Parts: sequence; C-alpha cells; structure tokens
Amino acid sequence: MIRVLLADDQHLVRAGFHALLDAEPDIDVVAEASTGREAVEQARVTRPDVVLMDIRMPDGDGLWATEQIVGDPALKATHIVIVTTFELDEYVAQAIRAGASGFLVKDTEPVDLIRAVRVAAAGDALLSPGVTKRLLERVAGGLKTAPATTTLDALTDREREVLALVGRGLTNSEIGGELFLSPLTAKTHVSRIMTKLDARDRVHLVVVAYETGLVQPGWQ
Repeated sequence: MIRVLLADDQHLVRAGFHALLDAEPDIDVVAEASTGREAVEQARVTRPDVVLMDIRMPDGDGLWATEQIVGDPALKATHIVIVTTFELDEYVAQAIRAGASGFLVKDTEPVDLIRAVRVAAAGDALLSPGVTKRLLERVAGGLKTAPATTTLDALTDREREVLALVGRGLTNSEIGGELFLSPLTAKTHVSRIMTKLDARDRVHLVVVAYETGLVQPGWQ
C-alpha cells in the first residue's frame, strides 16, 4: 500500500483528494493536515510514502514544511509532491530545490493525480522534460555551480553521461536511445547514480546535474 498524507488548508480540496485516492486498492490516505506545522507533525507520526503538499498554508507554509520533512533522516523514504494553483508558482522552484519530488496543478485530471502518487512513491521524477527545463533553469538561478569533480568523483564516465541526460529531463528510454543502451540498462545506471550520490529521487539528480555544471541553463 502507498501511504499518503494530504496537506492543504482547504477542506474541500482535501476531501476531494481523499475520496479519489482512497478508492484505489493500492493507496491509503493515512492523515490530513491544514497547516505546515501540522503536516510536519503528521509526517513524523504516520511516515507516509507520499505527501501532497499545498504551498500556501498558515502556521508554516508548504515550503517550510517541505524543508522540515526532507531534513528529517527518519523521513528519508517520504516523497513530497507540491500541489499548486499555477504551473510555475513562484515558490515551486524553491520547493524542488528543498527536495520535493515534483509538482501538480490543482486542476489535474483525477487519473493523472493517481498516477502522480504512484510515480512519486516509486521515487521517479514527476516532471515532464519541457517543464523540467523551465523549472530547473529557475532552480539553477539560485545555485552556485561547483566543479563537477567536487560531487561526482564516485561516478564513472558513463554514469556522468547518464546523469547529464537525467538533468535534461530525459526518461530511461530516451537515455537508452541517446547512448545506445537498453531502457533497463539505463535504469540500472540511474539507480547506481542515486545510490552513489545518496539522492532521494530523480528530481534530486536533476538538481545535482545543474549544481555540478553537467547541465547549463539554456540547453536545447
């Protein structure tokens, strides 16, 4: 079962998400929160696999709550999905940089919301390539690029190639096509990179690719 925490200050939004997700046989909504502080407290008590996190909440907003949850070693397995009214909310880039696994807009189709929960629980990136490019270029604006050798010494040359393609938002199949590898081999490389870099998920790898200069703002 995928355990989900809903954090939103609008009761109607939480109720709608709750009803939709609880109807799925593999998803269990274990808690709800209406404030940022309550979201952190509930996350620590229930240890959810996925948190659907609104940004604008009282008593500690979603950005603050994301930082608290990501920074708690006991919640390393918890993945946060930012739920926002606008596709590129001014705070979304900060949330991604803080460790969120991706984002959804509130008018997402029900089938896409359910898919998003499953994708996040699996540790995959919840960002399309086009959105990754726009969003991470904004993230990169707040990063101090470090020499690649500082963070990437543990990676092989092939793994650096794969990380650069992850940073550009490519899927495993697309990475395989670029490097003449099978999708399974590409997935294996990504998994090894995540282990070596102690990355929470694929979005974290995208941030690392920007931080280390493997991907530069403005790539095509």
